[in-house]
Amino acid sequence: MEGNLNALTTIFTEFYYWVTIVMMFLIHVGFCTYEVGVSRRRNHLKTLMKNAMAIPLVTVTFYLFGWWIYFGFPNGPGMVAGGLVAAPFAEPWNPLMGAHLSGVNPGESGVTPADAALWHRLNGVFWGAFLLFSITTASIISGSIIERARSGAFWIVAVLVGSVLWILDASWGWHPQGWMVKLWGYHDAYASGVVHAIAGGAALAFLIVLGPRIGKFRPDGTARDIPPHNVWLVTIGLFLIYTGFWGFYAACNIPLISPEVIAGQITGETWTTTNIYLGPTTLSAITFNFLMSLSGGMLAGYIVSKGDPFWTFSMGLCGVISASAGNDLYHPIQAMLIGAIVPSICYKLHYFVERRFKIDDAVGAVAVHGYGGFLGVVVAGFMLWGQPSSPYEGFAHINPLGNFAGAVLMFALGFVPTLVVCKILNGMNLLRVPAKVELEGVDFALNHAFEASVREVGSAEKAMIK
Repeated sequence: MEGNLNALTTIFTEFYYWVTIVMMFLIHVGFCTYEVGVSRRRNHLKTLMKNAMAIPLVTVTFYLFGWWIYFGFPNGPGMVAGGLVAAPFAEPWNPLMGAHLSGVNPGESGVTPADAALWHRLNGVFWGAFLLFSITTASIISGSIIERARSGAFWIVAVLVGSVLWILDASWGWHPQGWMVKLWGYHDAYASGVVHAIAGGAALAFLIVLGPRIGKFRPDGTARDIPPHNVWLVTIGLFLIYTGFWGFYAACNIPLISPEVIAGQITGETWTTTNIYLGPTTLSAITFNFLMSLSGGMLAGYIVSKGDPFWTFSMGLCGVISASAGNDLYHPIQAMLIGAIVPSICYKLHYFVERRFKIDDAVGAVAVHGYGGFLGVVVAGFMLWGQPSSPYEGFAHINPLGNFAGAVLMFALGFVPTLVVCKILNGMNLLRVPAKVELEGVDFALNHAFEASVREVGSAEKAMIK
């Protein structure tokens, strides 16, 4: 009976994560739709392809090294909590990185037949779920830099953020044995900091080096409003992101874990869903809190933006992000209030930074994801102060200092490396399209190059006929 139950649990877990991957793919349909809706007509094609091609680039690099980073580095910089952790099942050349059901032991040292039986079934769907987190983290940057960044520069940063930086901070603060959880009591159940703050930091760094769109600021320094070209596409895109976010939330949970399995730290006779730290939660809890934080953000967005649809829907997303750090433990009213107050602050910060520092963030990604994620982690440290960060004994409890330090680290881990890479690319004249191309529109520039190529081929064919 126990064997049958374990088999059923494994198969259910495999299907559960597979479904979350399908749902999360809607996030990227939403990003593409939303960014095209924001961009002006002359930049639609470039905007679409810049974002879409990040998907295969991050997929391949995450397979080659990103997945291994998550399992290899939970002990942190300088290995403050231990050494490098062996993870043969995450090595790209290992048979466990493929669905080879015929073998129970791939012949790799330290891998038992039980390991092989488990990872052959679950490795691909676990990898796929984390991959969709990776692509999301990279794609957050894409919208903020539209209409003037070179695609190649964005793709380099997308690989850096999606397959190295975010998964490194996930290993530190979003892993059951992460050093930040052990030593600082860091808590970020649905990735306010791990995904959104780091992406916001990277986007801000990119924008600082990239500079504003031509014509964004008047000679006196005041900003011009460049409204979305198609509000309907923006609306559809953001609602698709909301829908995909359900898969994001579900994938942050682990279904049907027996409490006794978790090192004997949780007692009881029932099976439960757990958060990423293996602490008990339920899908019911996150359903309450997801919808309440989304609603809080939309209501606040409608009020503070005076009914602007772009900011109403963007602040709904910010509401979910700002409550995500603690949405496994918040009361729904707490989730709603956090989801309303934090986005209102982020909205004001967006325009303050734009006015004071001349930062042209075309979609408000730094505000919605960066400031929202950062503040969401900080708020969780206060609201959940004293709660256990993990079911394991000896781990620090959730506290304001630990979450604040974690939020700073997450934002900085996105900001500093991206700033360095963008400065290098800018120095090589590889970061921004030429002014003439930007004014004409990158789509027209591409079309002209294509037409010139066609004319050249036609001339060569005529010469051959003669």
